[in-house]
Amino acid sequence: MEKSLIIIKPSGVQRGLIGQVIDRFQRKGLQINGLKMMQLDEQILREHYAHLIERSFFPLVLKSMMATPVIVMVVSGKDAIAVIRQMVGSTNGRQAAPGTIRGDFSMSGQENIVHASDSAENAIIEIERFFSPEEIFEYTPALLQYQYSDDEIGID
Repeated sequence: MEKSLIIIKPSGVQRGLIGQVIDRFQRKGLQINGLKMMQLDEQILREHYAHLIERSFFPLVLKSMMATPVIVMVVSGKDAIAVIRQMVGSTNGRQAAPGTIRGDFSMSGQENIVHASDSAENAIIEIERFFSPEEIFEYTPALLQYQYSDDEIGID
């Protein structure tokens, strides 16, 4: 199963949306393999958002992402990254489709509730940035057979 990193940003934490966001991923059938609250600092944010450091709005990203602790999660499932990206919606909440997390809960491009890995390669890097191997748990959900067909999970 493919893994992705999800961050519930300070905008989601401050607005009391942690439970609703996690619930959406679980109701979809995605599995939580790691979950914790942490306070981000400038060092980890400069690493995580290295592609934005030269942008004029980067100081706003730092201020926003350090405003409160965040929730970081490792979530897995078949085609998890694509599924999660669809669930999250467009970066700008005003443009995100209704029914997506950002479409339902955000009116901002920055204060947009969640971050989700954008590729399998980046997911590996991001998960290693925020989690040690001991913080990620592999297990078989009891209801897995009702979430996927046998051929989707490799059962003969």
